[in-house]
Amino acid sequence: MNHPSSAKFALGQTVGTPGALEAIHPEDVSRSLQRHSQGDWGDCGEADRQENELSLQEGFRLFSVYHDRNGIKFWIITEADRSSTTILLPEDY
Repeated sequence: MNHPSSAKFALGQTVGTPGALEAIHPEDVSRSLQRHSQGDWGDCGEADRQENELSLQEGFRLFSVYHDRNGIKFWIITEADRSSTTILLPEDY
């Protein structure tokens, strides 16, 4: 069960690339942002998971990978200073 108060870090200003906002269902964006803030890194690989855990402690960038209800792969990246979080498609990077 997800609890909004269980966020592990601040997302800062949340933005999305035009391609991502057009392609991904808004409910999937919202759900994934919540998961990301709680330290559920989605479908990223083990090396990225380990890097995220270190990044939580050391204040580095955080990276998650998710798929929406239509199978569209997208990323969520929170900057090291936690000032902003971006939703983007891999091709937007």
